[in-house]
Amino acid sequence: MNFLVLFNVALLLLIVAFLYYLNSKHVKFSTRVFIGLGLGILLGLGLQFGYGTGSEALNATMPWYNIVGNGYVKLLQMIAMPLVFISILAAFTKVTVGKNFGKAAAIILTVLIGTTAVAAGIGIVTTVAFDLDATQIIQGDAEIARGEMMTERSAEVASMPDQILTMFPANPFSDLTGARATSTIGVVIFAAFLGFSYLTLRRKEEETAANVKKGVDALYGLIMGVVRIVLRLTPYGVLALMARTVATSDFGAIMDLGKFVIASYVALIAMFLLHLLIVSLTGLNPLTYVKKTAEVLLFAFTSRSSAGALPLNIQTQTKRLGIPDGIANFAGSFGLSIGQNGCAGVYPAMLAVMIAPTVGINPLTPSFLVSLILIVAISSFGVAGVGGGATFAAIIVLSAMDLPIALAGVLISVEPLIDMGRTALNVSGSMVSGIVSSRATNELDTKIYNESAENAPLVQ
Repeated sequence: MNFLVLFNVALLLLIVAFLYYLNSKHVKFSTRVFIGLGLGILLGLGLQFGYGTGSEALNATMPWYNIVGNGYVKLLQMIAMPLVFISILAAFTKVTVGKNFGKAAAIILTVLIGTTAVAAGIGIVTTVAFDLDATQIIQGDAEIARGEMMTERSAEVASMPDQILTMFPANPFSDLTGARATSTIGVVIFAAFLGFSYLTLRRKEEETAANVKKGVDALYGLIMGVVRIVLRLTPYGVLALMARTVATSDFGAIMDLGKFVIASYVALIAMFLLHLLIVSLTGLNPLTYVKKTAEVLLFAFTSRSSAGALPLNIQTQTKRLGIPDGIANFAGSFGLSIGQNGCAGVYPAMLAVMIAPTVGINPLTPSFLVSLILIVAISSFGVAGVGGGATFAAIIVLSAMDLPIALAGVLISVEPLIDMGRTALNVSGSMVSGIVSSRATNELDTKIYNESAENAPLVQ
């Protein structure tokens, strides 16, 4: 390790020590998260302007920063599957899943898919308003290579019936390792089967059911203890993730594709405002929603991982929004692979409208628009909640619309920047589905929702 790399790592460790000092002084968790974000941006800018994109010192520094940033994301992913499994099973043993189970699940799926269709419409309108056209973008070697990769991956895309079939857990123990893009849904289904089995057992063999409940409750307490330990690391993870993102961003490419970046964020913000409108239509204060979800949305933004944000997502729904455990876990889990508003809604629709003119198709004809929105909504099943989910969604939509997939590679240089906003919108969509579902089934605890976020800390 040369001196410059050692110096860069020492800077990160110094800031980590400062954040730890704030923790020892009992500074609020949310305040420390935002301080970590701000210091991460400043550190990233310093590294970017001090060394330049692609410099040897910067390339040698980032793997060390990834130990903190990516290490934190991996720890969250480590607890995501066990958390989903035990939380849903515990919802049955605690009788928080009752006669409204089917209705709640149906509402969650309807909101997720419906908002994705609306997100596609917003993406279309924004693309037309900004007059975006794929032919206007110059392709370099990286873009061409990305286009070829997407073309190759298109051969791996399964049909819609096959995509739905992949959600069923042939091997739940494999799904607990996150082996498939739809592993989370597989774990949800397996846990639900065990839950219904418990309810049957409780009617027939009360003593055995009581022993099962004790075991589930004990395991639930153990897993939640791990969740709390990992969540305490959030300020440090956000710091390192943000520093890496800013330090490695290609600002030249961002300037060249600035019009597309701006249009993308206009669409994403418009969709987030629609989320707030939906929350207000349920009779709840949308500003309260913003305040209480700020930390999880911030983490989703910096990490670009809906799966990594799942523990924070579920904790936010149950502790701050007043959503029951069962509904929160279903909403968070289904939101990982179904109806992602940003990755499966806004992004593929914008690409399709941009690419259509390159092959002589008018994207403003009613038949094209209706087909595109329907395909986006239906194809939102099975989109992975990790990096690359948007690429997978784009391949499905462009293939179904008979549009050239290779042209989607023109945006590779600004993908990380846009993906941050897309991921935050995905997570927001899953939480909104939880609010709507629990409100419709009269299970939302409005007292918890309306109380101050300071009275409901995510980490204690």
